[in-house]
Parts: sequence; C-alpha cells; structure tokens
Amino acid sequence: MQYQRILTIQDISCVGQCSMTVALPIISACGQETCILPSAVLSTHTMGYSFPNIRDLTPDFPGFQAHWQKENISFDAIYTGYLGSTEQIDYVENIFDTMTRPAGKIIVDPAMADNGKLYPAFDQAYVDAMVRLVSKADVVLPNLTEACFLTGTEYCENYDKAFVMSVVEKLHNLGAKCVVLTGIGFDEGMTGVLISGENGVDHYQHIRLSKSYHGTGDIYASAFVGSWIGGKTMGEAAQIAADYVCQCIRNTVGDDSHWYGVKFETAIPYLVNRLYN
Repeated sequence: MQYQRILTIQDISCVGQCSMTVALPIISACGQETCILPSAVLSTHTMGYSFPNIRDLTPDFPGFQAHWQKENISFDAIYTGYLGSTEQIDYVENIFDTMTRPAGKIIVDPAMADNGKLYPAFDQAYVDAMVRLVSKADVVLPNLTEACFLTGTEYCENYDKAFVMSVVEKLHNLGAKCVVLTGIGFDEGMTGVLISGENGVDHYQHIRLSKSYHGTGDIYASAFVGSWIGGKTMGEAAQIAADYVCQCIRNTVGDDSHWYGVKFETAIPYLVNRLYN
C-alpha cells in the first residue's frame, strides 16, 4: 500500500460512530496519514438522540488554512463528508484549489439527502453549491437521492439500469471524473455499488441486509478512500468498502443496546486483512 497524506473535512459527532469519528480511525487503519478539518463538533449525531450541543467551526476555516499554508502543508488527497452550509462549501472549494498537491485527488461525498429527500437543514442553494464541489471531484460518492438532486433529476425509487446510467452520465457532465454510486441493486433482495470511470462501468452487487444503521455511508466512504488512495483499483476499493460495511453490520446485529451505529472497530481486522491479502 502507498503511504499518502489525506485531509478529511466533515463534522465530528462525539458519540454515535459516524462522520469524522469513523473516518479518522478507518483511513488510519488503511495505512494512510489522516489529517482532519472539523466543520462542526456535535455532542451526538442527530438520529435518535435529542437535539445535540453543536459548535459550528466555520469561522475557524480561514485561520486553519492560513496556518497550513504558512507551514507549507499540502495533501495527497482531500475527502469531504457532511458540510453544514454553503459558506463552508465556499471555503472547501478554495482549499481544493490551493492545498491539493500536484496529481492529488479530490473525493466528494455529497452527504445531503436520502430516501428521495434533502436533509432538513438543506435547500436548493446548498445543492447548487455542492455541484461546484462535484465539478472538481476526481471521485464523487453519492447515493441515488443525492445524485438526483445534483443533476436535477426527479427521484425514482423503482429505478432500472437505464435510469441509473442516465443519472451517472449527468454527474460526469457536471465534471466528476469518476462516479461511485452507492445503494444500487438491480435484483430483488440485492444492493451494491456502481462504479463509472475511465475504465468503463462496473457493478458490485451483494445481499441487502435486513438491518440498517446510521453512519454506514460514512464508513463506506472512509474505507473506499483509504483503500483507493492506498493503491487499490477503484473497483477493488468499492468492493472492499462494501464488504467491510456488511461485516460491521453483522457484528452489530443482535445487540439492541447498540442502536446508534455499528461496531466498526470490531471489523477493522477484517478490513486490514482484505487490504493486505
């Protein structure tokens, strides 16, 4: 595996096993130097808990960036997750432009929607701002809902391959070099990931597990980034990340007290074994 310096920009949910709380250990477990720029700090995530204590760190972005530039710090890859506002997106766009090393990679997880709807905090202005980040991305990692919002496509729950490929083509037309579209299954009881890039189109499909948990999208994206930047092909990284998420869920099912996320830590040996064997 290659050793690279990756910056991840997203929030920290102090309790809840999502966002940067999973990105930092997972990317590190993939053998990569992991640097962070927190967009906000939350006492817990927002699914199932009462409203958390939140500290918005948007005002700190310019100071962080200025100090890094003073120290000549730059990154082999920048990976974004949940961003809380269009103002943050503006700052992140500038970081992409000024702090990515030559031949560095940009990975955007446009975490803003699911099940046909935007998250409550977001509106069309946010979607329009996210399109700008997608236009700069080497890889974009949306689910189908996010892909539809980004491309102005009416969401279709009962999709077919032709519909999916039309959305993927629109994402490429926005500027995304490679698309990794998650949650895509074409057979009953199946789900998976569709990869579209310079080597064509590939689809990895696996059984849809009956139980779902908050944070698995963040876990998938982090495992993908760590695997791909470390030297795996995009198809290999997509498959490793999907299988890792499934293992995390299997390790959690049956423990009703652990409703707030998956026990991703217990599956890290599985991830490392897949990376190095």
